[in-house]
Amino acid sequence: MRKYEMMYIIRTDIEQEVIDATVEKFKGIIEANGGEIQKQDVMGKRRLAYEINKFRDGVYVLVNFTAPKEVVAELDRVLRITDQVIRHLIVSDVVA
Repeated sequence: MRKYEMMYIIRTDIEQEVIDATVEKFKGIIEANGGEIQKQDVMGKRRLAYEINKFRDGVYVLVNFTAPKEVVAELDRVLRITDQVIRHLIVSDVVA
């Protein structure tokens, strides 16, 4: 299993319960497919560097996890079709 770092930005025009449910949804995908979360940090509402789809703010979430590479493909697929997420990035956390 490899180490990964994932950051995604959730829209701010939705209720807090929906934000919490979205965070739990991605946590569940990682754990259900054999991954393990080392650290999850909901960084809160922050100003975006530039406007994305008419949003100027977003809730940033940072997740460090280990998982098989198939989990990353599934996460990427689900992140793309989730309406609450306006941007995401998953990178391999390699220490050189």
